[in-house]
Amino acid sequence: MSILSPSTTIGVFDSGFGGLTVLGTLLERLPWTQFVFLGDSARLPYGSKSRRTIARYAVESAQFLVNKQGAEFLVIACNTASALALDAIQAAVPVPVVGVIEPGAAAAHDASRTGDVLVIATAATVESHAYAAACRALGLRAYEKACPLLVPLVEEGWTNHPVTEQVIRIYLDELLVEAAALGLHPDTLVLGCTHYPLLRPLFERAVPAGMRIVDSSKATAEAVARLFSQPESEMPLPAEPLRCFATDSVDKFQRLGSRFLNRPVGHVELVDLGG
Repeated sequence: MSILSPSTTIGVFDSGFGGLTVLGTLLERLPWTQFVFLGDSARLPYGSKSRRTIARYAVESAQFLVNKQGAEFLVIACNTASALALDAIQAAVPVPVVGVIEPGAAAAHDASRTGDVLVIATAATVESHAYAAACRALGLRAYEKACPLLVPLVEEGWTNHPVTEQVIRIYLDELLVEAAALGLHPDTLVLGCTHYPLLRPLFERAVPAGMRIVDSSKATAEAVARLFSQPESEMPLPAEPLRCFATDSVDKFQRLGSRFLNRPVGHVELVDLGG
């Protein structure tokens, strides 16, 4: 993929709010760029849907960003859509598309010394084995585990709660025992869900000493930022650096979205993409 202009409009898509963790890093790294974010919150969770339905939803969202909002580059900041619909999205829109799986795997490759990594994600992402395949292509052995309680705990706002910390420790204890039974020697943990960066301090306290943590959200944003050239001279910042759209309650999006983005999301426009 060629180096892109800093004035390129970037569309960022997620089935809900978690992709705002990707967007937050992009806003820091590419301040001259205009962003359009869509959260398809009316149709989440994608993980409970069939691959065909996920692909339809994701394509409709991508086409909205490209055809209606002028996005010239797409970031699929959703692990489920990246795992199950990236090919369909790439075939449906005439702009470059980047998902979160391959950047996360590449960051794990750079971090690991043993070549064995652990991946935690939602059930749909784990069942797709997309991370395992991406890691295997880079010569890594990956063991994946679904952690279904973590997303609702994050959305409840329990990001620094003793219950959440205990749940994380239980999941990690199970994960380490299961990996050891397979003869793995993992030294890296991949956070394979865009909600999980909000729990990073809890993970850092729970992992064994020396284990590295890879945030696939940050890895994706960094990988995208490297595709864009730096301006040769000081560019004016865009008057409207971020436009946000949601397919369900904008009040909920503003409340949860500001938590994920770590700054106010501002005005959010309601959009109907159909059933």
